[in-house]
Formats: sequence, structure tokens, C-alpha cells
Amino acid sequence: MNSYGDPAIRIALLPRDTNSAGTIFGGVILSYIDMAGAIEAHRRTRMDRFVTVAMREVIFHKPVFVGDLASFYAETVRIGNTSITVRVIVEAERVGSSSERVRVTEAEVVYVAVDATRQKIKINKP
Repeated sequence: MNSYGDPAIRIALLPRDTNSAGTIFGGVILSYIDMAGAIEAHRRTRMDRFVTVAMREVIFHKPVFVGDLASFYAETVRIGNTSITVRVIVEAERVGSSSERVRVTEAEVVYVAVDATRQKIKINKP
């Protein structure tokens, strides 16, 4: 069991998401990390638009397999003037009778708030 609260995203990984080794592409996991982080940024600030500017220290601890239920937990690390840093932890619930949960990936993602013309804007701190 984890202590992260509700996940920003929870998804079952499918055969279309696999690489030639039969595990889930790292890029698929990265795209969900980006989405989970953006959801957290929106929830924390109530602002409409963010762009991703960096993914820091992405660590792939263990592979994700077809059928695993992946949960993406996000927490705000820091809110600056125009940027927000979010930490995302990914856990996989393994398919089968054990229902083992393992931490598979983690990363920090930095987003910048932008307006409709894609110009940086100040974040309204909660």
C-alpha cells in the first residue's frame, strides 16, 4: 500500500504501449508523468495554461508490463513566480494473484504558466 493519497491518473497499460522487449515504452510512461504533473499544477494554482520546460531526474526503477495498473501520484514541490515543480511517483499494481504494488518510476517536472499568447505569467499562489 502507498501513502500518496489519490492518484492524479490511474491507467491499465495495453499491448500497444510495449516495446520489442515486451515491456511498456519509457516514453509512454513519460507522457503520463507529464499529464499527472500538469493535473497537479492546475489543481494547486487554478491556472489554465502551463507548458512543460523540464523533466528532472527521471528514474526508471523497474519495468512496467502489459496489464499492470499504473498509478501516477503527484505532489507540488515548489511554486515560483512563473514556474511550478511537481514530483510524480509511479506505482504499478502487478497483474495476477499477488496484486503486488511496486514503485516503477519517479520524476520531477517543471512547468511554466503562460497566457493565451504563450507568454510567461505570474502564478497566483494559493
